[in-house]
Amino acid sequence: MELDFFFQLLMSGLTRGSIYALIALGYTMVYGIVKLINFAHGEIYMIGAFTALIVSGVLSMYGMNPVFIFLIAITAAIIYSAAYGVTLEKIAYAPLRKAPRLSALISAIGMSMFLQNYVLLAQTSDFLPFPELLPEFGFLDSVKSIISTNQFLILVTTAVVMVLLTLFIKFSRTGKAMRATSQDRDMAQLVGININKVISITFVIGSSLAAIGGVLISSHIGQINFYIGFIAGIKAFVAAVLGGIGSIPGAVLGSFVLGITESFGTGYISSDYEDAFAFVILIVILIFKPSGLLGRKVSEKV
Repeated sequence: MELDFFFQLLMSGLTRGSIYALIALGYTMVYGIVKLINFAHGEIYMIGAFTALIVSGVLSMYGMNPVFIFLIAITAAIIYSAAYGVTLEKIAYAPLRKAPRLSALISAIGMSMFLQNYVLLAQTSDFLPFPELLPEFGFLDSVKSIISTNQFLILVTTAVVMVLLTLFIKFSRTGKAMRATSQDRDMAQLVGININKVISITFVIGSSLAAIGGVLISSHIGQINFYIGFIAGIKAFVAAVLGGIGSIPGAVLGSFVLGITESFGTGYISSDYEDAFAFVILIVILIFKPSGLLGRKVSEKV
């Protein structure tokens, strides 16, 4: 029984870590290229979940297969969230690229609050039930006390997305342009890289990943409201800083460290301190490694 409980907590931690990783990648990619902490990124995650809820609700009225509904809903969420991410960048961040960083930071916080209130007014302040669209996987029957179908789907989807993103960043022409822009934006521009296009693609990828995370975790938990993006966004930001903001492998590692710490902390100590665990582990690690687990130490230019 004790061993089952341990593995349940481990699976729960990996599931949390996977969702944090999907969101944290958006934070760290945007910071790596634009040097901006996009505090509205959590709201993109929330908008993705609401888009899937609305699309699945409409398609359910036509009696479609639930699996097809889920696939169409997550595709719609990705497209809609990506459009929101790019629009956000064009309206709130692009005009401030040459302004002090504090101006862009305030703009990001303002957009976060605006999107929260927009969804609150357009939908409701209450929690809404998210439909169960996926069937139970029969091959998980023997271990269903440890891992559920939704948890399995979250882990597999996150692993596939991480591999595809790594291949894209390492080997594609656009990925190389993104790495060059991250290292030296001015030099990248001098060698002919379209900086505006690279930044837009970064927001598209980050927002799409957040939408996938929003739909998967909503399907797992079974309910959503307008505020889910705030807490998830803060935790994912903590994970990105924990791993080393600007580092893609660091964001993934930091997310899993955070997710597993929260899960074991709530399981063996108390769920009352769930949010405190995130910040305690962040403080402890930053004391010994200020640049994060995989972050690079940046020296100040004289």
